[in-house]
Amino acid sequence: MQDTSKQYDAVIDTCKSLFIKKMSDYGSAWRILRLPSLTDQIFIKAQRIRGLQENDVRKVDEGEVSEFIGIINYCIMALIQLEKGVVEQPDLSTEMATKLYEKQVAITKQLMQDKNHDYGEAWRDMRVSSLTDLILQKLLRVKQIEDNAGKTLVSEGIDANYQDMINYAIFALIHLNK
Repeated sequence: MQDTSKQYDAVIDTCKSLFIKKMSDYGSAWRILRLPSLTDQIFIKAQRIRGLQENDVRKVDEGEVSEFIGIINYCIMALIQLEKGVVEQPDLSTEMATKLYEKQVAITKQLMQDKNHDYGEAWRDMRVSSLTDLILQKLLRVKQIEDNAGKTLVSEGIDANYQDMINYAIFALIHLNK
């Protein structure tokens, strides 16, 4: 499990670095996005990954790695939006956005560690394509919950689905970086 924690942190360091650079370029313009818009952005990235995994020809010179990083960062943005709410104008400094980012990562990493303990790191025996499919399934669940105005009868909420997507994407990146 110790290797998993280090590998997890290394992936997050890469994702957070990109997030901070984009905050420098664009500010917190993403703060105006409603959850369905963020969900759709994640969906586009997951669909592209699936297409890359199924198609032999690539017409855009970006691979799975950048798309998984995008999924992680958009999911973290969505978790921040769930906590803070959507705004009409960008309202976060890079420093504050980074603190919120780190808070969501800490919560999500703890979830991963708890589940990893219970599941015995089963993800290590999974294929990247299966992790992609699980992300797509979670996205379809989130879309359904959004269509139900955020209400569920017996299922976990939107936040848990975003957290699972982050963890699946991190697992995929660990596999791809072997």
